[in-house]
Amino acid sequence: MNRKTTPATESHSAIEAQAADWLARRDSGECSAADQVRFEQWLNESPANRVAFLRLEQVWERSHRLQALGAGRQGSEIPMPGQWGSFQFLRSGDSPAQNDGSNGVVATGRWRTWARVALAAAVLVAVAIGAAHYLWSSGPSYQTPVGGVAFVPMADGSKVTLNTDSEIRVAVTRTARTVELEQGEAFFEVAKDPTRPFVVQAGNKRVIAIGTQFAVRRDGDELRVVVTEGRVQVETEHQARGKAPAEVLIAGSIARASDHGVLLQKKPLREAEEELSWRSGVLTFREITLAEAAAEFNRYNTTKIVIEDPQVGALRVAGSFRATNVDAFVRLLERGYALRVAHADERILLSAE
Repeated sequence: MNRKTTPATESHSAIEAQAADWLARRDSGECSAADQVRFEQWLNESPANRVAFLRLEQVWERSHRLQALGAGRQGSEIPMPGQWGSFQFLRSGDSPAQNDGSNGVVATGRWRTWARVALAAAVLVAVAIGAAHYLWSSGPSYQTPVGGVAFVPMADGSKVTLNTDSEIRVAVTRTARTVELEQGEAFFEVAKDPTRPFVVQAGNKRVIAIGTQFAVRRDGDELRVVVTEGRVQVETEHQARGKAPAEVLIAGSIARASDHGVLLQKKPLREAEEELSWRSGVLTFREITLAEAAAEFNRYNTTKIVIEDPQVGALRVAGSFRATNVDAFVRLLERGYALRVAHADERILLSAE
């Protein structure tokens, strides 16, 4: 089998199929030293290969109770992944008589059959994961309230800083490091480990790194990524299917990823760092509209700024402000602009005088 292919020339599904093939070989107990060398070569050909294998391996580790793989097992007892070689996996037309009887290993079990079983299992389990979001998660979750910022150390030595109203779920294994960003924003200081890419999953988008520092903010189906050190790869569903190359971001890059693609900006590192001033409880604005500034303050406060006049929303503001001190920000606005300010419940209404 020729494995000398690259992400640019093969589809995402082809990579997944090859990953399933290698997973089946490894867990069959019959993987030779030469197979292991070829496997390592295949992993190192591209980040897409490694990530596909790690994702499939994680899914397979969660499938211990998958009834579809119970063939040849008595009762409801399901074989573990390391026991694949001890049970019959039959293709259409095969029969139990084809088993050679030596330690229960199927003589006719070819690699492609094993791969189809692995891939089918992965698909079934992935569907189950999507239907029961938290049921299959293998790691803890962390969250912050509105206005809160929290520091989360990871088992691999990486560090995560969670911004306001954010939630992540973390899974660190021997072969993978995955953070699912459920909502909000997080800054990652990734411990270097070339054998375990660091993957931030947010909906159908992924940000992949090995050792770097970057932030990911999730706004619905859109991601905003800011890189302050090293390199990261941003991959949308469109790119994961091989229809476009993944975007590689370097320090100073700011990217917005949507279902339509990735929009990339390159800024001086100092300006990129300012985008992350929330880590010290400060919001830094560089001549943005008041509407944009109000939206930022609303992320950190239960009292919301409401702009009733589009002309007021178009005013420009700049400076650094405490993220949770919305009243002080509004007082500064009153002094600098001709505004009418009214308070109603947990709202601050801004309009022109």
